[in-house]
Amino acid sequence: MATFRSHSGGATSALRRPGQEQGTGSADEQRLRDAIRAQQSDVQVRGTGEVIRLLRDDLKGSRHQKFLIRVAGGTTILVAHNIDLAPRIDSLQVGDRIGFYGEYEWTDKGGVIHWTHHDPGGRHVGGWLEHAGRRYE
Repeated sequence: MATFRSHSGGATSALRRPGQEQGTGSADEQRLRDAIRAQQSDVQVRGTGEVIRLLRDDLKGSRHQKFLIRVAGGTTILVAHNIDLAPRIDSLQVGDRIGFYGEYEWTDKGGVIHWTHHDPGGRHVGGWLEHAGRRYE
């Protein structure tokens, strides 16, 4: 299960080990579910998910580390993490829990979370990924 926080929310979501349960229905978690259901984009979210597939890095243009996660409710979401602006997570494995703070974009395949890095231009809220106790931003 995941907890989601809007960019204006102050609380930090904690990573949990696989099998740990948390109640569903938080306002932030519901915000992501609503965005998925309403096919919305540009929604800032914070949460956790389980890595279900590692994909090849996208090396065209800005380089991105790409992988699929499953979030609360069972939705599969692509994470596209810009590795020109933030460190690559070399130790990432299928089954790992990952925390994220980034922008959700709806797609017919579940969606994408991106902007998981700082914005060197200062025009967009900075995001991050957390894995194994380390924050990648």
